[in-house]
Amino acid sequence: MNVMQLATQIKTWGGNLGFQQVGIADTDLARYEEPFLTWLAKGFHGEMHYMQRQGDKRLHPQQLLPDTLRIISARMDYLPPAEAAKQLLAQPKLGYISRYALGRDYHKLIRKRLAKLATKITVATNKTGYRAFCDSAPVLEKSIAEKAGLGWIGKHTNLINRQAGSWFFLGEIYTDIPLPIDTTEKSHCGTCTACLQVCPTQAIIGPYQLDARRCISYLTIELRSAIPVELRPLLGNRIYGCDDCQLFCPWNRFANFTQEKDFHPRHRLDAPLLIELFTWSEVDFLKKTEGSAIRRIGYECWLRNIAVALGNAPYDETVIAALQQRINHPSSLVREHVNWALMRQCEAR
Repeated sequence: MNVMQLATQIKTWGGNLGFQQVGIADTDLARYEEPFLTWLAKGFHGEMHYMQRQGDKRLHPQQLLPDTLRIISARMDYLPPAEAAKQLLAQPKLGYISRYALGRDYHKLIRKRLAKLATKITVATNKTGYRAFCDSAPVLEKSIAEKAGLGWIGKHTNLINRQAGSWFFLGEIYTDIPLPIDTTEKSHCGTCTACLQVCPTQAIIGPYQLDARRCISYLTIELRSAIPVELRPLLGNRIYGCDDCQLFCPWNRFANFTQEKDFHPRHRLDAPLLIELFTWSEVDFLKKTEGSAIRRIGYECWLRNIAVALGNAPYDETVIAALQQRINHPSSLVREHVNWALMRQCEAR
């Protein structure tokens, strides 16, 4: 089998393994270096210090895996059949969880599928110089996917595909096989600025410019300290992540629901009652987030996020009663956000 035939076969195998598209890119990421370094220099990465520590490996794939010649990039749809997201944002007694986190953690599933794909390549070529990743190493995955023809990086900095929108995960295989590369996709955002306009915290400060420090996904997932007071009212009922820039992107009218059952909602988290979530003990939290991406934020940040959402809800005696149950919580982080929420409730009375 020559490399042209192998590339075609890899894409067929990928489809059989549940990926909606597979593309191939080289390792030259020079065009992405200046924007990435500028983003870091402006401090837009916030407390995600690993972005800076491992910047060279992101920009130079051979530093991550020597002898890498090509990167196989794959995407898998994750949009679950769940409670209508836009309507959920308008129901302040319910919590909004980013659609990607409603089911099982995607990291293991996609890495296992990529490992199976890599095994097929190894059997066909007798070459073993590969490594599979899914948001698990310093990889510029969106840039690589763009080079591999899987879509283009939109103004919200997410990858968009003309046939599938942006509701998909990405994964990569680094390989030393000189496969033929695919054509980079051109941008099709045009003059649209929907994502900039709908961002609740104005984290998209300009086309293709995201200040993560203002992004709700960063604030509710990556940030481990107190959420800035001035941003708390803007979170609404979003307790884990934010999808607004995708919800209002016109290209997502082409998105399809995922066929992966593991990505379907668990424990009714697609439209949960905030008060009910706030009553979870740490044991409840660990049990009900087992195998979920949500678990990584920990119980304290979980309560922190829900407290903010309860503070943003309309005045309600049951909300105040729920908050008061946590007013003496051992965590100073939780207590701070509970007190803030109680103050908000009193102001809304």
